[in-house]
Amino acid sequence: MLLPARAEVARQLRRYRAWERATLACPADPAVRAVFEDSGHTLRALMEKRCAREAADAAERYLRATPVGRARERSERPRTHAAARRGPPAPLRRSPAGR
Repeated sequence: MLLPARAEVARQLRRYRAWERATLACPADPAVRAVFEDSGHTLRALMEKRCAREAADAAERYLRATPVGRARERSERPRTHAAARRGPPAPLRRSPAGR
């Protein structure tokens, strides 16, 4: 299976979630419902799933599988290759003059 571009998956997932919230806020509005269904169809096609919820879950898993997604999940910056080789940062040294 060819994997879609992560940026496009993130963009379509944000679009789907935004229209999902709009649909929940105005369930009787047919225009909002139509755009929500269209965004679900796009996400389903992109993630190759039969159901919009499955596609949204798959998109979230796909985005978490990247270093950037995992770092966002842990709320920290992703480490670069150079930082990974250096190991953990050294503890801060305090000056004896500051005591």
